Amino acid sequence: MKRFLSLFLALLFAIPCSAENYLLNGGQESKIQYEMVQKVQPSSNTRKLILNYVVPESFDSPTYRQKIEQFDIRFSPPPDDRSQIVDKRGNKVIEATWKSPSEPISTIISLTAINSVVLKHVETDAPFPLVDMPEEAGSYLKPTPQVNIKNKKIIAKAHELTSSAKTEFDAVQKILTWVVDHMRFIVNPQNYDAVYSLEHGRGNCQNYSHLSAALMRAVGIPVRIVNGITLKQPYDIKTDKTILTMKMAQSRHSWIEVYFPDLSWVPFDPQGSELFVSNRFIRVEVGIDNRETEKDGLMRWTRLKGTTGRPTLSESIDANFESDKIKLEATKTDYGPRELLLCPRVETAFARVKTKPLPPPPTKILEKELKKLTYSIPFLFGNLEFPENIDFLSARGPAVESPDGTMTIRKNFLVETAEYVTTKGQQYAQTFILKKPIKLQKISLALHKFNNEGQLWIELYEDKNGMPGKLVSTSDFLSLGEVPFTPGYRWVDFTFPDTEIKLSPGRYWAALGFTGSPIVNWFYSYGKPVGPQDGTRYKTIFDKTWSRSISFEFNYRVMGLSAKTR
Repeated sequence: MKRFLSLFLALLFAIPCSAENYLLNGGQESKIQYEMVQKVQPSSNTRKLILNYVVPESFDSPTYRQKIEQFDIRFSPPPDDRSQIVDKRGNKVIEATWKSPSEPISTIISLTAINSVVLKHVETDAPFPLVDMPEEAGSYLKPTPQVNIKNKKIIAKAHELTSSAKTEFDAVQKILTWVVDHMRFIVNPQNYDAVYSLEHGRGNCQNYSHLSAALMRAVGIPVRIVNGITLKQPYDIKTDKTILTMKMAQSRHSWIEVYFPDLSWVPFDPQGSELFVSNRFIRVEVGIDNRETEKDGLMRWTRLKGTTGRPTLSESIDANFESDKIKLEATKTDYGPRELLLCPRVETAFARVKTKPLPPPPTKILEKELKKLTYSIPFLFGNLEFPENIDFLSARGPAVESPDGTMTIRKNFLVETAEYVTTKGQQYAQTFILKKPIKLQKISLALHKFNNEGQLWIELYEDKNGMPGKLVSTSDFLSLGEVPFTPGYRWVDFTFPDTEIKLSPGRYWAALGFTGSPIVNWFYSYGKPVGPQDGTRYKTIFDKTWSRSISFEFNYRVMGLSAKTR
């Protein structure tokens, strides 16, 4: 007998009592004018330059629909040769070649995307294990170096996770639930394959996609890798107590599509914690892994023998939402992973596994006891990992030389995840939880400035019911002119005039204040690498409380001296 899973977006918050799984109703529909501009500066020794692009196609699934209109690609100067092929995965690939280019080359790709998320019930009776699959789906069961389904650890974990599954959706949601809890997002991992991801529990969107694909293929579920673009336009989800804002970086992204015999291909985004994809996605290219889905954005060249120069490439994306209809409302359940997970409304048989309670919060120490302690141990805590001083516009991976001397640079997934935090009428706050008493010295934020106007400071608050409460202290004001310009993001330190701020174990908030006209971005990490799911908040001038929550976590660090306690 079917059990009804009414999920649209299963939003799971890691708070002390349990996970919070929200069932969401509503939908998304947008008309988007999209443009990507690439600029290549050939080096003086470039003999031939080849650029590849994939034409985005319309796509229809039970949860996500993409309709592409008015696609256009323009080159300046025109290439010496241009061709188009359809590869074995059905991707339409445009290849443009310039012979001995001496001037800058620009490519402008423009299109209209009419994207929607469909909130009707999705019904599936697909059994597990699967049987009698068509040839197209079966080709996405093969192993690759990036999706090594023959690895013993991959096989063991896949069978462990799906041993009790009776339907395909049950197996899929068990695997993706585990991946969401197991993986931590970092911008620039050492490797991107599934085995590295399983062993280290960290990576970018490629790692999430490869690990999910490997675990599913290892138990006979076809999965293909999708490459495309995510757009930075945020959207809100209304819950009983708060408004949750979802946002992705405007950049290249990798996700997956899973084959169901009765549904065909259904998109999922493991790194974005979604068992669907939102309409902020532009779907471009598919393949068996990210190495195969390399054609869009691929740059190759040959050079004079014995020389070492290379072309430079920069890429910018712009998206104008001509219309944007969003209505999403969520109610709470009591099952799922600790980390945030989003899922379509599905009707099928599956096992609802309740999340184990989290450890209790740290025990608070009275102020008079804090004063008696000796603070002498260097203390550093926070969401510390982010790519410092990187110019995201032109950053590219290493060039690889083939036996015939052709040099290749593939697209990368180095994403600039940042929020404009000095917009008028809004203020942002990041929580941190101390497990030991400290004497605070400074708090640092990962910032990038765009001008020299105005001042910044940090307001330190105690926690009250999961939101900023009583003000503890305010940092010294920092003139933006004192912050040096850098290519990317760097730590900016805020010190406090009160040199005797002694904090008990517990939960606190650092809120960024500003005056004048500063233009500042604050870098963030996808998901919640360090803190609880409700630990990043903002308020508008119309809000009486900090009732608006954000799905990501800002990069911050708390520095000081800790005390020895029994």
